[in-house]
Amino acid sequence: MDRLIYTAMTGASESLEQQAVVANNLANASTTGFRAQLANFRDAPLSFGDGTTVNNDTTRTFALTATPGSDFAPGAVSQTGNPLDVAITGPGWLSVQTADGDEAYTRAGNLHTDENGQLVTASNLPVLGTGGPISVPPGATVTIGKDGTVSALGAGDQPSQIVVLDQLKLVNPDPATMTRGDDGLFRTTDGQPADADPTVTVAQGALEGSNVNPVAAMVSMITNARQFQMQTKMLQAADQNDQTANQLLSFT
Repeated sequence: MDRLIYTAMTGASESLEQQAVVANNLANASTTGFRAQLANFRDAPLSFGDGTTVNNDTTRTFALTATPGSDFAPGAVSQTGNPLDVAITGPGWLSVQTADGDEAYTRAGNLHTDENGQLVTASNLPVLGTGGPISVPPGATVTIGKDGTVSALGAGDQPSQIVVLDQLKLVNPDPATMTRGDDGLFRTTDGQPADADPTVTVAQGALEGSNVNPVAAMVSMITNARQFQMQTKMLQAADQNDQTANQLLSFT
């Protein structure tokens, strides 16, 4: 009977874990540049023996979390008209500097300038260019080109006096080599900065939305709730069977 209890218990635990992932995705359905998390689970037979296939005997099968991942499908792009908003067109990432000085990557292009004149994300993380964080002169009108070139025109200056400040560091590492951090930013698995990719382009005055499908997320939440309910009923059934067996044994 303990086999049924163990299987149902681990199944219920993984259902709750998957429900948490889906709930987080749904909460970020309107977050700029958000990439949906994927919750993968697999069955894991528990065997005993000397390690050979012939002598091993499977005693239980329980649920186990597989390698978690992310959905890298693009989100919908909407026009905002804000000159500091940029959307990655196709594969690619913006490079930002984290609080500890490391390099991380995001698709959220809702940028602005902080009190120090640095170009930063909505989370106030400095946006990286080819020469490090990008600074914008006070009162300048900023233009971001398709290739990520950041130009500025001072107040009262002629169009011919436009100055190139830097170029956004746009990267496109293999998604298989990227991992999501607790802060929602992506990093390379080896911890090394990715190389700039000149093929990555951006669209100024636009933002990419989340790639979460709210309807699909709601259906997943209902499915997970039903699965959890099924697992708890199995636990109750196992408990009732144990009680019945104890009563029968008490009469012998």
